Amino acid sequence: MATLDKNQSLWSGKFGPMLIAEIGGNHEGDFNHAKKLVDLAINSNVDVIKFQIYKAKTLVNKKLSLDRFNHFKKFELTKKQIIYLADKCLEANIKYSASIWDFDSFEWLKKKIDYIKIGSGDLTCYQIINKALRLEKPIIISTGLSNVYEIKETLSFIRKKNFYNLKKNYIALLQCTSSYPCPSKDVNLNAMINLKKMGYPIGYSHHHIKTYPLEIAYILGAQILEFHFTDKKQGRLFRDHKVSLTNENVKDFIKKIKDIDSYRGSYKKTLADSENTAGHHLSFRRGLYLRSQLKKNEKVLEKNLISLRPKTVDGLASTEYFKLIGKRAKKNISAFQVLKRNYFY
Repeated sequence: MATLDKNQSLWSGKFGPMLIAEIGGNHEGDFNHAKKLVDLAINSNVDVIKFQIYKAKTLVNKKLSLDRFNHFKKFELTKKQIIYLADKCLEANIKYSASIWDFDSFEWLKKKIDYIKIGSGDLTCYQIINKALRLEKPIIISTGLSNVYEIKETLSFIRKKNFYNLKKNYIALLQCTSSYPCPSKDVNLNAMINLKKMGYPIGYSHHHIKTYPLEIAYILGAQILEFHFTDKKQGRLFRDHKVSLTNENVKDFIKKIKDIDSYRGSYKKTLADSENTAGHHLSFRRGLYLRSQLKKNEKVLEKNLISLRPKTVDGLASTEYFKLIGKRAKKNISAFQVLKRNYFY
């Protein structure tokens, strides 16, 4: 299991949410380019760098989908290359994660992985999930393509196949729409709220061409933010580049996280420091005043009173309006002077 500082949540990152840079297949089978992408992701200061581990022969039925088979065959990395990239992340003190789509790759990757990712395509593949459970690692599940029934069925399967007493908070659910790019109307970030009702940590897996959904997802409570990562989007044919963030995009987003945290503040509702320093709690609020002079023993009537800015520290607030009506003046009181309770009986 991933080790935690006593003050750290399993799914927290350096800047609040866990930021996962999904290199996935953006290396397009070029090992040197994969190394470059890892270096860029490390430089962007993400918390986790993620790959997709597969062999075409254990992923696609060649007879039924030859083009898809050839695509994945072209994008394959060797075991030696994958381990090199994992070590490169770990040596930089960045966690390494992967969606493992090859049945034979689980065991030799066990010592490298901090989190195992179940991609949307494998949410209903219990054979893969069963393999993942044997790694005894925290599990992140993307919920693209699925409905609530399928998600609950998968969670039920995990609980039944619980080889190592998997704690509930060691499973996280990500809202995801498996479209590349995802249309704005299908991002459906409110689905995270529905996922949260299942009692698990939640997050968002990003496939939109803009970064706005990531910001909104964080505001809505996402603890995990996963996004595809590339060096550049221009001139790339592979679809994942279009929905990817670059090094500059990630750094800009981290700044926005800090802004969002600043805007979010605390759950306490009280006078803000800036309001207090500027004296707005007095200048914007109304105090209670007399419209005209009130003579000694004269009764206070509604027509005598008016609420005006500013409220004063030692004067009557406008909240005293109805309490003051019917009382009498102990002395002559001038119009618009600061009123005090002991002026009346």
